[in-house]
Amino acid sequence: MTDKRFLELEITAWLRSPERKRQLAGEMYYDNQQDILAKQRMAIDDNGDPIEVRHLPNNRLISNQYAKMVDQKTNYSFGRPFSFDTEDKGYAEALSQVFGSRFRRVMRNLGEGAWIGGKSWLYLYYDAGELVFKRLPADEVLPFWADADHTILDAAVHVYAVEEYDESEIPKAVIKVEVLHGGGVDCFIRHDDGTLEPDSSARSGDYITAPDPKTGEQRGYNWKRIPLICFKSSHHEIPLLSKVKCLQDAYNQILSAFADRMEEDIHNTVIVIKNYDGEDLGRLRRNLATYGIIKVRSYEGSEGGASTLEIEVNAENFKVILALLKDAIIENARGYDAKDERMGGNPNQMNIQSMYSDIDLDANGIEIEFQAAMEELLWFVNQHLANTGKGNFEGEEVKVIFDRDVLINETEAINNCKNSVGILSNETIVKNHPWISDPEQELERIKKEQKEATEDPYQAAFMANRKKGGDPQDGVTGGDGDGDE
Repeated sequence: MTDKRFLELEITAWLRSPERKRQLAGEMYYDNQQDILAKQRMAIDDNGDPIEVRHLPNNRLISNQYAKMVDQKTNYSFGRPFSFDTEDKGYAEALSQVFGSRFRRVMRNLGEGAWIGGKSWLYLYYDAGELVFKRLPADEVLPFWADADHTILDAAVHVYAVEEYDESEIPKAVIKVEVLHGGGVDCFIRHDDGTLEPDSSARSGDYITAPDPKTGEQRGYNWKRIPLICFKSSHHEIPLLSKVKCLQDAYNQILSAFADRMEEDIHNTVIVIKNYDGEDLGRLRRNLATYGIIKVRSYEGSEGGASTLEIEVNAENFKVILALLKDAIIENARGYDAKDERMGGNPNQMNIQSMYSDIDLDANGIEIEFQAAMEELLWFVNQHLANTGKGNFEGEEVKVIFDRDVLINETEAINNCKNSVGILSNETIVKNHPWISDPEQELERIKKEQKEATEDPYQAAFMANRKKGGDPQDGVTGGDGDGDE
């Protein structure tokens, strides 16, 4: 079997695989394309078989609790800018230039894609000499792993659709295939029968082309690793929808059923017609569901007339079930309820931490996976910095810090910072103060104020008096004050 035929078979099998179907379902449910849209109102015909009743109210309502959980978990871990902790200031400056605001947006999208598809991919390439980062969704990448833990990538296939015009100027979908391996990238077009044909409109070959320093001619270069990095939600790589799909479907069903009952208010009263005709069971059930009327015959058959049966729709029952389903979705998705009763009034930090306990579990897991992925990414960035003459930082220790978007009791946090003076370093206190967004910048401001204070005698006395606990307005100094006036 040739390598090309192997790829054809692998791609065909992957496109039909249950794993990819789950990834696509995650995308569709996030975009409100959910199973409830295929809902039908059914009745029983004369033969006892189910039949669709088209003229009855048939609401298909979607309350997308799943998408809410995806957004909540994404913004909790990746809504705030991440930072780098390294002792080399030059390295920190170089990293801040590479990972600017554009990459921060890519990072958030990687987190969102990881929750939706179980994993998301980051592809690195050069555009006009600039290192560019591109996110690829899980349902577009077929990986070939070298190990069972899915940490070493042997090769990968990027499959995506583009719209092109044929000779008749009619738009049609064309399936593009890019095979990424150690020797570069090979580009193909996939036909309907699954065969691959080299793509003449795309460039196959080395990952990087640059002018030779000596001759000036274009020359191809390759990374020592495949420039494709997997960002996982967990080592299981399970889409979030797999944990809550049945609950989301049930929520939509109950909500739609309640709307149906309200719209067919006339059927909440069933009319019973006596002694005009008897019905078999199949027809009775169909007429009851369709018209809200049943016909019966009394024992003697001499007495005709009509009566009614009142059917009460208890809205509280629907409300209780919806509340239970919503709580189950939040619990199984490991999110939090922003309207939790523990957040009423002025909650203390323990109540806040209790509300965040479930989402913290998943946040810890995804941050571990993203830390490992960022280490792989930093290898490419270090190579880029060395090749462009911006410094050789290989082997330099650096830690990526994800700043979670957490509600806090500011008063309690500030008091804790004040009480830690003299126990912890100023740097630690500043980093944990709720008003500080850039600790390094704030520390520089403090140093500047202290320097200015030493140069101004009055200011120096003011600062010294404040540290002792005195009131600078009345000139009373701090301390015990046991001496004579």
